[in-house]
Amino acid sequence: MKKILSAFFVLSLFVFTSCDRSGSTWENVKTAGRYIHRGFDSLLGKDYNSYWVQNEDEFVGPEDEFIPLNSKDLKGSIATAHGQPKDLQDSGLPGFSSFKLPDNLSSTFKVIHFDTDEHIIREKEDMMTVQKVATYLKKHPKTYLCISGHCDERASAAYNMSLGTRRANSVRVLLIKQGVDFNKIYTVSYGKERPFASGHSPQDWRENRRCEFTIYEKK
Repeated sequence: MKKILSAFFVLSLFVFTSCDRSGSTWENVKTAGRYIHRGFDSLLGKDYNSYWVQNEDEFVGPEDEFIPLNSKDLKGSIATAHGQPKDLQDSGLPGFSSFKLPDNLSSTFKVIHFDTDEHIIREKEDMMTVQKVATYLKKHPKTYLCISGHCDERASAAYNMSLGTRRANSVRVLLIKQGVDFNKIYTVSYGKERPFASGHSPQDWRENRRCEFTIYEKK
């Protein structure tokens, strides 16, 4: 009965909000649309969350090719309060290809990994990495950071480009909350175009669901 009520609530919410196709409400409707079919699965007695994890190799992404980013996805209004800084050229900075890992700081700038179809950091070790990166940036005010978001090979290229953006921006928000100047943090998504691991196993996919850090020190 609980699953049936849950499914009914989700469907009702979709119908209600679809009356307004403007502003953030419509963006939320499009984002929420990917989850509607979960309610119908619940009606049939399927534990959707369990299915999603146990059958990870069958992940194909939602029906929508592109799901817009909104502040609720990043768990706070700080995402909209501090938008992306100026274009690199406007800031007198080179392209992202000139950003690199800092020398002898691999322990601080470790790669952060994500669960399937998620952009929220779950592991304590990854949160510690974010704190270390924030500490370094605050101690080096002439340093600019690039956070690149990456995905595994599953789902469409367009959807993975969106997901990579979500991952990079969620890490950016955490750094800003740690006191890093938001004008010094840039993000870029490569979707599934730059895999770290070339295989097709769940372990390879995990290696590819990541965010990487590179820096540029302005003279």
